[in-house]
Amino acid sequence: MYSTEHTRAKDVMIYEHFFLFGSDWYIAEYNPKDKVMFGYAILNGDYQNAEWGCMSYTELRDLNVKGFEVDRDMYWEPKKAQYIDKIVEGGGV
Repeated sequence: MYSTEHTRAKDVMIYEHFFLFGSDWYIAEYNPKDKVMFGYAILNGDYQNAEWGCMSYTELRDLNVKGFEVDRDMYWEPKKAQYIDKIVEGGGV
C-alpha cells in the first residue's frame, strides 16, 4: 500500500475494475495480507461525491443487492486514471 502516494492522480495505474449497477470501483493498489484495496469509487453514479480511498476487498466481495453481487470486469486492461472517462468525469484527476 501507499505505492502511489506520491504519484499524480492522473498517472495512477488502475489495475482492476469492479462494478454493480451504477457503482464502479477502480483499483490501484491491493494489500493481500489485510485484504484492503486503494482506488477510486463512484457509488450509484454520484460523480459529485466520488473519491479516492481505501476499501475492503472482503466487504466488496460480500456485497449483495437483491441477489446481485459485485462483478470483476474480466476484460479490464490496466491503464492510467487519466484515460478512464468515469474517473475524469468524477474529478479524480
